[in-house]
Amino acid sequence: MKITEPTPGAPCWVELGTSDVPAAAVYYREVFGWHAETDPRPESGGYTLFSVDGDRVAAASPLYAPGQPTAWTVTFATRDLDELVRTATRAGGSVLVDPRDLFDLGTFAVLADPSGAAFALWQARSFPGAELLNGPGSLGWVELATDDPDAAVSFYAEVFGWTVRSQGAYAQWGLEGADFGGMCTLESRDREDVRPHWLPYFAVASVDGTAARAAESGGMLLMAPTDVPDGPRIAMVRDPQGAVFGVHQAGTEG
Repeated sequence: MKITEPTPGAPCWVELGTSDVPAAAVYYREVFGWHAETDPRPESGGYTLFSVDGDRVAAASPLYAPGQPTAWTVTFATRDLDELVRTATRAGGSVLVDPRDLFDLGTFAVLADPSGAAFALWQARSFPGAELLNGPGSLGWVELATDDPDAAVSFYAEVFGWTVRSQGAYAQWGLEGADFGGMCTLESRDREDVRPHWLPYFAVASVDGTAARAAESGGMLLMAPTDVPDGPRIAMVRDPQGAVFGVHQAGTEG
């Protein structure tokens, strides 16, 4: 991810919806060294922030909607959330969670693209988003797995103005020349249970070491550490509650 600070149209945050926030906090501390801090206000519903060396990088919250899967949700920044929601629905997307305020921090909404891949939008007030991007232990790349790449290109270009370029057989999303993510087909996931989704990749100092800790701490390796041709070393993990995430070698994004 060449973008290193929250930027309109680019990924700015990532949040885990999970059935067991305290257990997730323990797991991700073991994997990434994250420090967890739960908002004590009852109205926050147990919202928990994760940080690396004092920089907030991600969050976890209890499942709050019927049928909500345990999963990571990628959030994209916007200056005008209401207008972007209207644009997304005109382009064939749907609203899963209507725009709502989060204290004085900002306003968010959760949408799905025409294939059903969910993502969130964030219009900041006092909290712009992740305080570290692309450093070890923080969000470093996002990837869309879809069953209709052509429709995805059309949708995200209309909603966010993204460009897409080919990196060999892999398509990459960009914003004003800065690539921050990619796109693959569902078939490449090689699992029957996979539906269209956004997958976060966290930058790490050692893919092999992180993958080993992830497995030893109760997760499952879905992809063992692998060198991508002309790309980074990556691995893919399912955490103990079922949420999937990737890791890549820090400094090799894009």
